[in-house]
Amino acid sequence: MLEYMDLDRSVPVWPQVADELRRRLDAGRYKPGERFPAVNELASELDVAPSTVQKAVAALRKEGRLYTVLGQGSFVKGDE
Repeated sequence: MLEYMDLDRSVPVWPQVADELRRRLDAGRYKPGERFPAVNELASELDVAPSTVQKAVAALRKEGRLYTVLGQGSFVKGDE
């Protein structure tokens, strides 16, 4: 499902992408333990550079909302 964001490109884009991904997590679009979409997939879907999505995903990891398994990708952290 393609969803285009209305981005304000006069300010840094990655925080806007992080906000959109937080909204999706809060809405339950991605369930705890579920594999989070790949960076390239999200970049294509949101029409932004992969590096922009990488920064947003890094922010969500730092917040404890995602975790990464080397060689497997990022996953949604549960409320354990």
